[in-house]
Amino acid sequence: MPADPFARINESLGGRYAIERELGRGGMATVYLADDVKHRRKVAIKVLHPELAATIGTDRFLQEIEMAARLSHPHIVPLFDSGAADDQLYYVMPFVRGESLRQKLIREGRLSVDEAVRITRQVAAALSFAHGEGVIHRDIKPENILLHEGEAIVADFGIALAMKRAANTRLTATGMLVGTPEYMSPEQVIAEQSVDARSDVYSLACVLFEMLAGELPHTGATPIAIIAKRLSTPAPGVRRLRSDIPPRIERVLERALAPDPSNRFESAAAIAAALVESDMPAAREPTIAVLPFRNLSPDPENEYFADGITEDVIAQLSRIRSLRVISRTSVMQYRKREQSLREIGATLEATTILEGSVRRAANRVRIVGQLIDVASDHHLWTATYDRELTDIFAIQEDVALQIAAALRTTLTLDERTRIGKEPTASLEAYELYLQGRHRYIRFTASGMREGIEYFERAIGVDPKYALAYVGLALAYSELAETGIMPSEEGRRLSKDAALRAIQLDPELGEAHCVLAVAKFMGAFDWAGAEQSFKRSLELTPGNADAYDLYGRLCSSMCRFDEAITLQTRAYELDPIAHRNDMATAQLRAGLYEDARRTAQRSIDGDQSSRGYATLAWTYAKQGQYNPAIQYLQRAVSLSPDSSLWLAQLGQVQAMAGNIAEARTILRRLEETAGQRFVSPYHLAYVHTGLGEYDRAIDYLERAHEDRAGAIYGIRGSFLFTPLHDHPRFTALLRKMNLV
Repeated sequence: MPADPFARINESLGGRYAIERELGRGGMATVYLADDVKHRRKVAIKVLHPELAATIGTDRFLQEIEMAARLSHPHIVPLFDSGAADDQLYYVMPFVRGESLRQKLIREGRLSVDEAVRITRQVAAALSFAHGEGVIHRDIKPENILLHEGEAIVADFGIALAMKRAANTRLTATGMLVGTPEYMSPEQVIAEQSVDARSDVYSLACVLFEMLAGELPHTGATPIAIIAKRLSTPAPGVRRLRSDIPPRIERVLERALAPDPSNRFESAAAIAAALVESDMPAAREPTIAVLPFRNLSPDPENEYFADGITEDVIAQLSRIRSLRVISRTSVMQYRKREQSLREIGATLEATTILEGSVRRAANRVRIVGQLIDVASDHHLWTATYDRELTDIFAIQEDVALQIAAALRTTLTLDERTRIGKEPTASLEAYELYLQGRHRYIRFTASGMREGIEYFERAIGVDPKYALAYVGLALAYSELAETGIMPSEEGRRLSKDAALRAIQLDPELGEAHCVLAVAKFMGAFDWAGAEQSFKRSLELTPGNADAYDLYGRLCSSMCRFDEAITLQTRAYELDPIAHRNDMATAQLRAGLYEDARRTAQRSIDGDQSSRGYATLAWTYAKQGQYNPAIQYLQRAVSLSPDSSLWLAQLGQVQAMAGNIAEARTILRRLEETAGQRFVSPYHLAYVHTGLGEYDRAIDYLERAHEDRAGAIYGIRGSFLFTPLHDHPRFTALLRKMNLV
């Protein structure tokens, strides 16, 4: 065997790769440019240095590199291949044309604030994804950030997992450090075993500091001198070195470079979000809350009609992209309001409020509406419509157009066309649809089944009534999600109804939204669902549910930054219904303190089981089990018939070491399952907490077969983190098209 490393690797891999030249050499590996003989493409081959390869071992390396190959993200260099040739360990990546961030810094010295922030946020997105998969990079530095066509791509995830395992053998005993001293976090320097995502946050902050200042926060003549400074001296303020840097950037760096990990940002997603927060309050977006129209009809049974008018006006306004329209769930609490309009506006963060009344008698309808500026209490628009009932759609169109004009909102031609489109030619079908929707939104088993009956009657009167098919799709989806009917049957019926609605009206945004739900919750068609969500939001940009559900899809795929952005928008549009969903997204992203604050606000507004359970997990994920148990007990007390919160309580009891209590809960759930439906997804919680991973996966596999519970979200769920390394869990993700 040749002694020269280049000749050795060339001889070992000659049948598969033609080595051209050495690209570079670092502390852990040498990189070669090569031709992939089989696929006829340029690749980069990293060959671990012999002493590192010997420490890791071939079997460990190949086992861990397989997990690293699962990292598929736009800002992560993918892994093509790996192996052992003689005593040499290697892995293969695409050859990224362009330059490294190090080369750019050598050439330019320092970067503009905007460019530095953009690169940092792209790297943070890659890290956030990897952290969600349980991979800590441990060696973030400019050399491992490649720049290709203006995009930052992170390299060297290939040995991150192997480094993590090998750290247990104390590589420092061989004179090697896992990482690069100039960028290593204090806890990484002292070889703590509990290195987590916050270590990568520290390293990324060092890179950002260098991009802005042209030098690192800590400098010294030797790596040992740099390490000594890092452990004893706080990082200097970056504005002392460059005065044009905004104060908020300096505050971000100060927090991210905190020596104590508990004082840093909890995740890469958090630092990315903080970098784009404005120093100045943003101008308020035109926001309208449509309060429930009062029913002044002689017959109180006509309340469904007044509610229908309210919802349809909201739906019409939601088609206007430049308006923020508060969704139905948040405004319906003000049906019998005692608060002033100013108080309501402050609660909903609305700049304007539309209120009105509906009086119906025989075939006549009288609708009164007034648009009020919250800050000044000034009436921006008022109108009274006294028409035949057959003019109801024309009235709704006129109200939407008049409000848009009063708020000086410019409508596109497509928006104007969609607002003017009548949903049905039959007044009888419309009334049946309103009654169906009135019953469906009770969200009870009987209400949803009654709603289905009315929707079907509406379709019987007008077979081309697309919105009635949307009502059917929503009802069947809800029945499937809650386990009231077999999930597979419910998803199929929901998808069929949504497809029929789109066939009848391709520009019905609500139909595209519910179709997206059927695609990813039932069929695990992630790309197809994302396409449907995008189309839905293009057609109805004010649909809070579409933003929320799209956010759930992104969370399921560990795209946490996008999930938080989407669910923040859902919260803005519907602060009552989606506040807790935003807390859940923050929790999945590892933003525990942010999630805690959001969940607490949710509980302050509505003491629900979901709010208490979410708050509980913000404590449990940080090892604070006593408050977590107390909050989950509160969730159980509020919903004593639900297996969901009881199962989560069992999981946390087990995590806290209260094994007897956990097993008592498990027996209770198993006894209940003999009497009524208990989702296998929920039983998996307790077994996960008990460390009975194979049994937990048994139940998850059953949930997958039945499409039960929130099985679609297992990859991004914080409840199943301990299962991520299990081969059966990986196999299940593969079945669901998630790896």
